[in-house]
Amino acid sequence: MEIRQLEYVIAVAEERHFTRAADRLLVSQSGLSASVRALERELGARLFLRNTRSVELTEAGRALVAEARRTLAGMRAAREAVAAVQGLLRGTLAVGTEQCVGAVNVSALLAGFRTRYPGVEIRLRQGGSQSLAEDVAAGRLDLAFVALCGRQPPPGVRSLPLAEEPMVLLCPPGHALSGRERAEWAELSGETFIDFAPDWGARALNDRSFAAAGVSRTVGLEVNDVHSLLDLLGHGLGIALVPRHIARKPQAAALTVVRLPPSATPVWTASVAAPAPDATGPAAQRLLGLVPGLAAEGRRDERGQKAREGRADRAGPA
Repeated sequence: MEIRQLEYVIAVAEERHFTRAADRLLVSQSGLSASVRALERELGARLFLRNTRSVELTEAGRALVAEARRTLAGMRAAREAVAAVQGLLRGTLAVGTEQCVGAVNVSALLAGFRTRYPGVEIRLRQGGSQSLAEDVAAGRLDLAFVALCGRQPPPGVRSLPLAEEPMVLLCPPGHALSGRERAEWAELSGETFIDFAPDWGARALNDRSFAAAGVSRTVGLEVNDVHSLLDLLGHGLGIALVPRHIARKPQAAALTVVRLPPSATPVWTASVAAPAPDATGPAAQRLLGLVPGLAAEGRRDERGQKAREGRADRAGPA
């Protein structure tokens, strides 16, 4: 088994097509196919179910892809660790974030990181918190800014808390609740809600909160960005339960903020999803050290890395 073959399998799995994978990797389609077939013979298992339109992973293929991603991520971290010992910081930093995470200005954070470490290529992906945390676990991301809101991170991923804030109702002008300071859960039954996709932190928290209150609700409009949610609210198409920082956006100025009972108000929690300290690469460690409120965590990781390097130096060659 060769590293090149693992890269080929991952590309085919992501593209779901051999020709597109070959184009992406700048290799011939015949060479890529032959390499994958050779790996299948070596493993004694089919990795893909092929048809004329696309390819799908078999169960064995899914198992291999998960481990291949971790292997390649480990190799990248190893190269970066050697560069860091030499006083350099090179490589790629792959970061994920849920949109408008609130607790940290991701754009400013990445700009500050680039100024300090211009040799590191930054890659950014937006998505729902659950899928981003899973990408960290699989090695596709070095870390992610998420809102898991009570859900446990995947195995191998730690959750470093950033901030907490209450959820509040946003109502358009003229809505029956818009003149109220507070609403009871029972009053929300029958309302049409605007909410995010199911893997967003706020949506998962809302679903659990309504279930705990014994109130059914209808999510009539589902969106994947904050500004669309606020636009739909502004046009009176429903109400929304959102983290308080979203209610403070300029686009929400014409909307009414209504609180829920203090004893039953859901709490939105932002955090950083990151691998275990000994699996966090040098670039990700430096970024953690720049996050407000996480500077101490980043310094602990960096001290731990230097201590490990010092022990290795004292031990001498094997």
